[in-house]
Amino acid sequence: MNARLLPSPAVLGNNTSVIMEFLSECFHDDDEFKYRAYTFTYLLLFPVAFLCNIWALVVFSLQSSRRNSASCVVMINLALSDSSFSLTLPLRLAYYFKDGVWNFPDWLCRLCVYGFYVNLYTSILFLTLLSMLRWLAVAQPLRHSSMATPTRTLLICVGVWLFVGVSSAPFLSSGVKYRDGFPRCFEPSNPASWERILILNYIAMALGFILPFLTIIICYSRLIHHLMAHPGPQGSSQVSTNRRCTRRRSVHLVTMVTANFLLCFLPYHVIRSLHLHAVCGRWNCDIIMVLQRAVVVTLCLAASNSVLNPLLYYYSTRTFRKSMRDAHSSLLSNREGSFRSRLSLRMRTRRRSTT
Repeated sequence: MNARLLPSPAVLGNNTSVIMEFLSECFHDDDEFKYRAYTFTYLLLFPVAFLCNIWALVVFSLQSSRRNSASCVVMINLALSDSSFSLTLPLRLAYYFKDGVWNFPDWLCRLCVYGFYVNLYTSILFLTLLSMLRWLAVAQPLRHSSMATPTRTLLICVGVWLFVGVSSAPFLSSGVKYRDGFPRCFEPSNPASWERILILNYIAMALGFILPFLTIIICYSRLIHHLMAHPGPQGSSQVSTNRRCTRRRSVHLVTMVTANFLLCFLPYHVIRSLHLHAVCGRWNCDIIMVLQRAVVVTLCLAASNSVLNPLLYYYSTRTFRKSMRDAHSSLLSNREGSFRSRLSLRMRTRRRSTT
């Protein structure tokens, strides 16, 4: 395979059209793989993410007692983030079904780009906050009950939304661009934008991934150390049962959040950084295309966090499972009651017609 090298800046000078020609050669020879991968992924993600997160919000709304807990406040915000992101997936699907032609307004293109990064980093920060609350509840329950009030937690969640929303605002500048005579979305427009994206990538890596990930590692290591060092009382069977339930929920939360970070967030950030360095450093074009495919795969994994979070609610929260069963039973009873009323109405109608 012949190696294709992008020219150095000294050779190209300020000739932006030549740079764009080489960038187009590296990136758009492989559009078919990208379109197919995104189409397949979003077709699977949209119904699952939308229905599961909307259902999670319904279940949380039924938990009158749990709505006053700090962890429930965080989970509601996490479900809101995921359900909002899922609403942008039909627009992405329409775009990739049409082989990369954007037939919607420019502001919708900007909103889709912006929405992905807002969902990505609000999810990371909400999961980090949830992990901190779990460690505080297990290791220092008295401090947790006094500090982690629902009002304070809600204010922190609002702060997360504002911080991520303002920090992601530069992505609102990535709107519709024309390539080969067609309107395109989700594509940087010129070489200068790649340099800016590389700078934003470092900021997002430090504040939106590395710092939260280190916080989660510290919280979970101290949580596991506390659980190992304090096996709990052996007297009351009820106390022992409650302690085992708390341990089980803590283990489930540790497992789900760690899996989410390692599967969805870590590969995307690592490959994205390598890819941006390859583009800005004008590496071998074949290497750039390999990294481009890897970015596509890891971005699909990053988007899948919106369907993994409902599993976290289910396996780490006992009251969530109970509310789901109650809601399901209530739905079935309502259907059964409606069926019986319709059947009774039909029977009365038939009796009247025969008399």
